[in-house]
Amino acid sequence: MRSLLILADRTPAATGRIEAGLSIARMTGGHVTLLVDTPVMRFTAVDAMGGASVVTEALQEAVADDNAYARSIDAHLAHEDVPCTVLRAESEALDAMVEAGRLADLAIVSRGDPLAGDLPLALRCPVLAVSDEAPVTFPVERVCIAWDGSAEAANALRAAVPLLKSAVEVTVITVEDVPSAWPATDALAYLSRHGIGAEQAVLPRLGSVEDTLLREITLRGAGLLVMGAFGHSRVREYLFGGVTRSMLEMRHGPALLLAH
Repeated sequence: MRSLLILADRTPAATGRIEAGLSIARMTGGHVTLLVDTPVMRFTAVDAMGGASVVTEALQEAVADDNAYARSIDAHLAHEDVPCTVLRAESEALDAMVEAGRLADLAIVSRGDPLAGDLPLALRCPVLAVSDEAPVTFPVERVCIAWDGSAEAANALRAAVPLLKSAVEVTVITVEDVPSAWPATDALAYLSRHGIGAEQAVLPRLGSVEDTLLREITLRGAGLLVMGAFGHSRVREYLFGGVTRSMLEMRHGPALLLAH
């Protein structure tokens, strides 16, 4: 993970995202790109006849403010021990991240941001969703991997290898009665080939799958949960709920490394 993309907005949560990215870059010898975005379409007003007009003064002020913010970040990061680049964009955040992330190894956003649920489906790289209330820095001592044998879980596991190498404790968690085409022993064997020792925990299902996982993760004090994103369709997840959606909506808990 040597090419890291971070959404850098003017919210307090941006600090946690940036610090997480810098710590990963130090660990992997990577480069950090921070994206400051001004979604100009939000300054377009549509009238009853379908005509559109731009709120010019507000747009100019927003662009100027974000330009100044980008310059201040650039000046601050010049004193860091990690190579950094600051990019500017003027499209919706999802489009801007996808465009900037074509060659990214990892994208970092906030877990409570709706973007965290959209990016794993739109990007070709994994997404790290960090909690606004529980900042995370790397290396993380304890990591849990939610394994259901799906292609999404396998993608997340492969993507997480650079972060797992420095962990003290790695646990592959499976929940009983959850169908799995690929057993957890295959995941353990894969990790061992990368020099990562991991143990398996098979949990009886108590309530929902997400409640079962969260209980075990909390008990183990994990700082990172690796999991596949949206094994079911987004429509089904929206209507009936799902593990990905539930984990993203939780305010507390570990950082999430997601891949689809």
